[in-house]
Amino acid sequence: MKCVILAGGYGTRISEESHLRPKPMIEIGGRPILWHVMKFYSAHGINDFVICLGYKGYVIKEYFANYFLHMSDVTFDMTHNCMEVHQRHAEPWRVTLVDTGEGTMTGGRLKRVAPYIENEDAFCFTYGDGLSNVDLGAEIAFHRAHGKLATVCAVQPPGRYGALQLAGSKVTGFTEKPRGDGGWINGGFFVLSPGVLEFIAGDTSPWEGESLENLARQGELMAFEHAGFWQPMDTLRDKYLLEDLWTSGRAPWKIW
Repeated sequence: MKCVILAGGYGTRISEESHLRPKPMIEIGGRPILWHVMKFYSAHGINDFVICLGYKGYVIKEYFANYFLHMSDVTFDMTHNCMEVHQRHAEPWRVTLVDTGEGTMTGGRLKRVAPYIENEDAFCFTYGDGLSNVDLGAEIAFHRAHGKLATVCAVQPPGRYGALQLAGSKVTGFTEKPRGDGGWINGGFFVLSPGVLEFIAGDTSPWEGESLENLARQGELMAFEHAGFWQPMDTLRDKYLLEDLWTSGRAPWKIW
């Protein structure tokens, strides 16, 4: 099975970092968050990736072109003009990098990689800036079982602030970042059949808007509920949270 990853947005809400590199290349624990996303899918046996590039896409191309240099010890022999890579560690990945345009909307980016997925029975689709511990195997099985064109991972995001527990005016305790209003939202981990491409008009179509809405109206969108960990990286605050989870050894998405 293939996984299509959106990696072309500008990341304006985290511009402190994204003005230098595309948002999926912002690092968590010394590795791009895109790497974390791919390692998570790889742990579920999905190793064939199609990455939709846009803003500063050359940075992502250079990262994979020089992957061994990023991941291994290297000796440069200046006298003999040669390089030796030590302890090469290769991921079992096939990575296709596709320039889908700087201004293309998310649905348009998916439409542009149609030649790489149109012959697939089903494929995964996600964003290059969000992490979770969703059971992908169960979501894929759910998608195959219901027979519709699209499955979205539905999540309940935590509230931003802790809550007071009150008995009248008396504070009886605290709840650290409870679930928000209880509503389910788009968690960004999709399983799709190629027929969804017909619901995308073109480059100006956002996947999260008219494309998903049209699928829902036609009864072709199903929700796979996930009550576990889910965290996008939209702001520096989100980055620091993910960094803390990783460095403390408590990263729920690290299943490899």
